Amino acid sequence: MKQPIFQRIETNIAGCFELCPHIHHDERGQLVKIFQQEAFEAEGLCTNFTEDFYSVSLENVIRGLHFQTPPKAHVKLVYCINGLIQDVVVDLRTGSPTFGKHTIVHLSAEKGNVLYIPAGLAHGFCTLSQAATVVYKTSSSYSPAHDSGILWNSADIPWATSNPVLSARDLSHPPLSTFSSPFVFDQTN
Repeated sequence: MKQPIFQRIETNIAGCFELCPHIHHDERGQLVKIFQQEAFEAEGLCTNFTEDFYSVSLENVIRGLHFQTPPKAHVKLVYCINGLIQDVVVDLRTGSPTFGKHTIVHLSAEKGNVLYIPAGLAHGFCTLSQAATVVYKTSSSYSPAHDSGILWNSADIPWATSNPVLSARDLSHPPLSTFSSPFVFDQTN
């Protein structure tokens, strides 16, 4: 029987998983397989990714909390290929038992872990190392008309820095308390 390419770890938010791949080490270093269509299909996960991009952030940078609204909402795979980040998602799906709640997963190049984020969750991270390179795979392409966010400090997240570096855009998002969500929780996913 073939060994699965990753271990799937449930988070406290339905549909959001930490995926821990099996890392192959040898004298040259390591090899990490992040995505395999058949393995994702077997787990009932999205396999239709249309865009890949990455960001490079310095220590104490917080990016987020970002998402795209329907009909351009998307599933995200997020992983760190250099450094260490505190990765955070907030459930924005009305009717969800965890609406407004967050989960935190530390992603690192060393661990090779991935966060699988369903549509309807806001995403952000804080860089914990001197720099970090974070890769995103999304199931829909970037749409400026649907690009949105909530204020980084409005969801009771215990961020790993008390002196964050933030963009003007991220400082201008509405707080969670005034956000009118277009997302609806679907128990079948």
